[in-house]
Amino acid sequence: MNVSVDYYAHTNGLRNTSPAFKMALALITMIISLASPTPLIPFTVAVLMTLIILLLADIPPAYYLKFAAVPAGFGLLTLILMALFFGVNPVWSLMGIKVYSDGLNTGLLVFSRIMGGFTCLAFLALTTPLNEIFQELERLRVPRAFTEIALLMYRSVFIFLEEASVMYHAQDTRLGYSGIRNSYRSLGLLAGNLFIRSWLRGEALYRSMESRCYQENLPSMGKQTSTSPGELALLLLFDGLLVLGVILTSRLTIF
Repeated sequence: MNVSVDYYAHTNGLRNTSPAFKMALALITMIISLASPTPLIPFTVAVLMTLIILLLADIPPAYYLKFAAVPAGFGLLTLILMALFFGVNPVWSLMGIKVYSDGLNTGLLVFSRIMGGFTCLAFLALTTPLNEIFQELERLRVPRAFTEIALLMYRSVFIFLEEASVMYHAQDTRLGYSGIRNSYRSLGLLAGNLFIRSWLRGEALYRSMESRCYQENLPSMGKQTSTSPGELALLLLFDGLLVLGVILTSRLTIF
């Protein structure tokens, strides 16, 4: 999954669009979605950003559905639990199971905010390479130590996944997951050894950086682009309409 995210970030249909524009669009839209007091605008954001990802960025629908399945599942679970166990005004009851209107409204709001925020971050992750994001953060005077630590953490994710994959397949070929008891035992061994192996790989990475004259500075390479007037106008129009929608729907109730 992480390798695919990095691949699509370099090959999507919006690859040549200004990174600053994409970052501003994603972050400002996410803030508007989270600030909305009703679920209508966050749901609208989720739909619009999904259309941009699928149609303009040309991300395969099957991959995007898989990418969005986990946050959508957590959001639906939150919605169901809040509708069933939070509230004082039941609107539906069957065999002792009650659905509360205030819990359902709150659950819908939380679910919509989850999906609205996720689609904004998914748009940024699937359309903008990480090195360009870090370059924009440096232009915004974010401390360089922060961006370098984030870059090393991002690389460590792949080390973590690689080590876990190698260890899992080694256990699987030795019938380590044949049965529930063996599966739990193998999983415990994998978790314990994975920390040690990842630590050793991190130490090896630091030594390799030191051998290449590392001086607490990781130069990043990327193209320098600026936001065009057309992109700025599009950003103001898009997010301005969303802000207007938040104002007009601030008193809207669904249940």
